[in-house]
Amino acid sequence: MGLTARVLAIDAGNSKTDVAIVTADGDVLATARGGGFRPPAVGLDTAMENLAAPVTQALTTAGTTSVTHVSACLANADFPVEEDQLAAALRARGWGTTVTVRNDTFAILRAGVTEPRGVAVVCGAGINCVGMRPDGRTARFPALGRVSGDWGGGWGLSEEALWHASRAEDGRGAPTALADTLPAHFGLPSMYALIEALHLGHIPPPRRHELTPVLFATAADGDTIARAIVERQAEEVVSMAVVALTRLDLLTEETPVLLGGGVLAARHPQLNDHIAHLLTDRAPKATPRVVTASPVLGAALLGLDRVGAGKGAQKRLRRHFGA
Repeated sequence: MGLTARVLAIDAGNSKTDVAIVTADGDVLATARGGGFRPPAVGLDTAMENLAAPVTQALTTAGTTSVTHVSACLANADFPVEEDQLAAALRARGWGTTVTVRNDTFAILRAGVTEPRGVAVVCGAGINCVGMRPDGRTARFPALGRVSGDWGGGWGLSEEALWHASRAEDGRGAPTALADTLPAHFGLPSMYALIEALHLGHIPPPRRHELTPVLFATAADGDTIARAIVERQAEEVVSMAVVALTRLDLLTEETPVLLGGGVLAARHPQLNDHIAHLLTDRAPKATPRVVTASPVLGAALLGLDRVGAGKGAQKRLRRHFGA
């Protein structure tokens, strides 16, 4: 498509959206940030209107109204039918000649590899895993929570910690220091008081995420129950990675396994060390590493792949994002 090609890269998560306009030689013409992209919560039309704000800002800054290709990595694009629906909505906006929509986990994967080859496990509020090969083959999971067989992520970890702590305090479960450390985080004297505060809305539900670091700190202090929860999260991460590697015939090849999302990027030693240990046993050719690069970089790189940009353009783009 030549050096005049331009890519509109979109990384739209549940909490924020990042947008970049990138040329085929890797120069960034404009960036913008907007709010979260949540079609299931607000409806597709409203979600697209919210997305239009940062996209329009970036296009205006770049001095254009449309680009060669739109590379969009979007939250809630969990099934091909949803990707098709979202791609149609983007095409209707006229922002680009061609449009590709992927789940936002692909952005983290592509941000962490020099070619579209590898596996990424993202553990943030929830958990997800994707893999890809240069020939276009991919591996993915629905990642809809327990209904699709998932366990863990920041929300799941906090819920599990609360479950064990509640049972420890009232005698139904084994003792754990979580019964003290969880309520203490909110300045409360007991799990009973914490349960009441959560139930009555004195502590807003989103603040439950604050309990995940408390869980890891309690595990680091040697608490048996807390350590078991953390180790189960490591098992889940490795299970997803091994399945993705197997589906892509990469289990016996040197392959990067990228670890992203707030829980994994925090580099909790017990969690990440246990992941590395389990991968050594189950996928010895896999190379785990944490990805902290901005996911919009991954969306932009996927766009450069699409327009046939060279390695030099990718390196220039990575330098811009400090990756």
